[in-house]
This record gives sequence, C-alpha cells and structure tokens, in this order.
Amino acid sequence: MRFGTSGWRSIIADEFTFENVRKVTESICSYLKTQNDASGTTLVIAHDSRFMGETFSQVAAELAAKKGFKVLLSNHPTPTPTVSHAIRDQNAVGAINFTASHNPPEYQGIKFSTSDGAPALPEITKQIERNFESGTNCPNGSGGKIEDFDPRRAYLEDLKSKVRFNEIAAAHGSYVYDPLWGTGRGYLDKILRDNGLECETLHDWRDVTFGGRPPEPSEGHIPELIDMVKNGGITLGIATDGDGDRFGIVDENGTFIEPNQLIALLTDYLYESRGWREGAARSVATSHLIDRVAEDRGIKLYETPVGFKFIGELINRDEIILGGEESAGLSIKGHYPEKDGLLACLLAAEAVAVRGKSISQQMEELYSRVGRLESKRIGVKLNDEVAQKLKDKLSKGPSEIGGRKIEKINRLDGVKFIFTDQSWMLMRPSGTEPMVRIYAESESKEILEELLEQGRKYLLED
Repeated sequence: MRFGTSGWRSIIADEFTFENVRKVTESICSYLKTQNDASGTTLVIAHDSRFMGETFSQVAAELAAKKGFKVLLSNHPTPTPTVSHAIRDQNAVGAINFTASHNPPEYQGIKFSTSDGAPALPEITKQIERNFESGTNCPNGSGGKIEDFDPRRAYLEDLKSKVRFNEIAAAHGSYVYDPLWGTGRGYLDKILRDNGLECETLHDWRDVTFGGRPPEPSEGHIPELIDMVKNGGITLGIATDGDGDRFGIVDENGTFIEPNQLIALLTDYLYESRGWREGAARSVATSHLIDRVAEDRGIKLYETPVGFKFIGELINRDEIILGGEESAGLSIKGHYPEKDGLLACLLAAEAVAVRGKSISQQMEELYSRVGRLESKRIGVKLNDEVAQKLKDKLSKGPSEIGGRKIEKINRLDGVKFIFTDQSWMLMRPSGTEPMVRIYAESESKEILEELLEQGRKYLLED
C-alpha cells in the first residue's frame, strides 16, 4: 500500500478490499493516536459517488469509533474541498475520504487530510505506510461514536464569502454545469441558483460507471457540455471531476480553456480585483505562463513538486494569491489548502461578469502583455521495462535531446529539461495512475509537438 500524490488508490476487489480498508483505517488511527488523545476526538469520514463508497466509509467509521474517535460520517457523496472545510469548521483532527478523484470507475481510494484541512504530507503518509506494513494495531478507546453529518450548508456559506455573487448576478449570465455524475451535484448548481442565476445541470444523477469514462473534466471527457455551449446562448460551461476538486471551463463559443490558461488568468484577475500582492505558486509541471504573470505584476513566484499538499503549505502560510497545478487544481488566499474545482468555476464566472469579456478575450489580452505559451502533456503506459528506462534516463544529465540543447536540468520532481530557447520538457511517473507523464511547453505549437515526440523517443529508446 502506497500513498501517491493524493492518497492510496487501487482497483476495487483487487487490492481495494474490505480487509485492506480496515488495515489502512487502523494505520491512520494509529498515527492519529500518536498525535492526540483519541478519546472523543473528532474525525470526519466521507466518500464520493463511486461504487460502494458509502459502505466502505461505514466500515471505516465503525472501526474508528471503536478506537475512541467521534466520527462525523457524511450522509451523502461529498466534494473533497467540502471535506477540507469540514475539518476546520468542526475542529477535527483530520479526515478519511473515500475517493479516487478523476481515476477510471473501477478505482476506489482513500485520501487522508490533516487537522489544517490539507492533504497529508509525505512524512505523514510514510508513517501510515509503515503502520500498514508492520501490522500495527491501534488499541481500542473510549468515547467513540458515529454521528450523521451534513457539511453542505456550512461549505456553501463559506464560498459565498469568497466569491462576488452580486457581480455575477448583475451580469445576468446563463450557465451549464456538468458534474460528471460526481459530488458537485447539488453543490455548484445549487449555489448558482440560490443566487438567482440560470444554471442547467447535465448528468444530474449518480452513475458509478461515470458514463463509462473517467470522471475527469478534460476536453475529451465533456463532449456533451461542449456541444451544448456551442449551440449558443450560454455564458460559460463549467465542469468538475468525480470528487469536485478539479475544474473544466468551456468558453461561450465552445472553446475548452486549458487549466494552465485559467490558472494564469485568475492569478492576474485576483491581483487586479482583490488588491492582493502576495506571490503565486505552480507545480513544476505547470505552465510558466504564471511566471510571466507574476513578473508582469511584480510578485514572487513559487515552484513546488507535483501534489497540491505542497501548494497547500503556501496557502496556510498566506504567502500566495493563488496556487495551481496543470491537472486542473487551484486554491486561493484565505481558502483551504486543498484543490477546489467548484471555487475555480465560480471565479471564472466572476471574472467574465466583472470584466465583461469572455475567457478567450481575456486570454488574448493577457497574451498581448506577457506573450503566448503553448503547453501539453502525454502519457506513456508504465510497465517494468518503461519503469527501468525512466529510472536510467532520469539518472543521466544529457546535454541535448533531439538535437535541442539543454541549458538547465531541474530535478525538483522527476526531471525537467529547460532548453536554451526557454521551452521545456518534464518526465515524471504519475502519482495517481500507472503511467509516465511527459509535459512540454513552448511559444510555438509546432515546437511543442516536436518536444513531446522527442520526449517519447528519448524515454523509450535504448
């Protein structure tokens, strides 16, 4: 059992079994007991809309209560950012969340978050892994119980304090929302309607197969939303993934807005609209467009390893306006140290309403100030042969790839080759799926495609 960038994920009935769920829960409880007196201590347990999520969470709740924890057991599929808010709102020691986020439907997962609402850092998850491997038993305790818990209202009230709904409402826009059968149903559409806005919801029912595709709000997975926006009359198409921590944005003309673009644009918008002057943060795999925005606005840029927990630390220390990852996750100053796809969609709607321009128009204006960058990633299926080649390649320091001279190598997470023309390529194993990711960025689409192909060849060639 290994925790990746966002928890432990595995295939249901293969490694994700009741036996292993109990072992992981016991390992988490053991860790928590080393930090606190567990008697009556509050622990949030929640689940997304995946197969048997409520059953797995009930099993975990019963075990945690036996160990002496007061368990707040969410009574419906709950977005990950809502779980983060609930930890803080209820002064909990942490949360066990049954989610595999955007992974295919056959996956289930456990995500552990600490008392600050952030995903557990590596030093914590390594301790949980050691507890699992050693078969550490967590002693039973007193004062344990399970309480039915509904975190929705408090979370939505908190969102209202961070988004300017009066500005959105004044623009009289119309929205289409695709929760991809996930936890955003009854959250993002509800808060828009509660504020007098027109919002139509697609896929507004639970489907544990997610329509037979991964519940990821990327361009290839939201064709119905894109088609509906293209038909006209829609201000913005918005989408979230299975657990609500990732976003997807479709402009009024049906153009899919890449996450890298929105992260840069919202950093610029929040600097302008809120008067915030803290820094901006991105993961090593995220577009350098945010670097250019930071330079243009005169604020500090932070680069982190992949995994939102690292950006979450900067949020907690109030050092950034916004932190984001190219995999469609972001959070902002004063929010929680966790990705929030619902917040991202609402801020996109606010930027359109306040500026009176579509996202595409705003991006063109941003490009005119800081220059255009094109970015993309591809995946190579990970097997033993590819894993060994990756290990060999990452240990080397080539001077060029595909005839392109390397100026600098960044080993913060994986290996990132920065070329003399400031284009770059990153190779790293995914922390959530069995594949190697190859990321690249350039000012030219043609060079971008060349970089990705050269990266694939470099990885696979002997």
